[in-house]
Amino acid sequence: MRQTSCRALIAAALCACLSLAALAAVEVEQLSTPELQARYEVLIEEMRCPKCQNQNLAGSDSPVAGDLRREIRRLLEEGFTDREISDYMVARYGDFVLYRPPLQRNTLALWLAPGVFAAIGLVVLIVIVARSRSGSGARQDDASGELSEDERRRLRQLLGEDENGGKRQDD
Repeated sequence: MRQTSCRALIAAALCACLSLAALAAVEVEQLSTPELQARYEVLIEEMRCPKCQNQNLAGSDSPVAGDLRREIRRLLEEGFTDREISDYMVARYGDFVLYRPPLQRNTLALWLAPGVFAAIGLVVLIVIVARSRSGSGARQDDASGELSEDERRRLRQLLGEDENGGKRQDD
């Protein structure tokens, strides 16, 4: 009985997943000319879905992405240029709607952060490699690398050995 209910639950979950895939956005409406269709494809690839965090309009299944795709198709058919369509979308949704926002004061961090982090990573890597080659990365109190007598005594004490290196009997 338990195995049957487990199989039924798995089958129900599989059906739910497959039915969600059937709801995926499929563009069936074509524009009036191949040139408009090509511009449309470029625009929906370059614009981000306002609901989805990191997905363009072409790949998003959200209702708002479908609305924006319809709006872009309408604007293209009405004769708007790509620039006018981008400006229209930015006016409604802000610079977030563009995958490549313009270089402005409020987007400066978006443009500079990758280079800054790459430079910091490179400097850290160079420092680590230089330290490992020079040997200064490891602590060396004396040049020989030998333990002092105090360090040997402390090590024997921690290991539970007597002065001659054997195990103590009181353990």
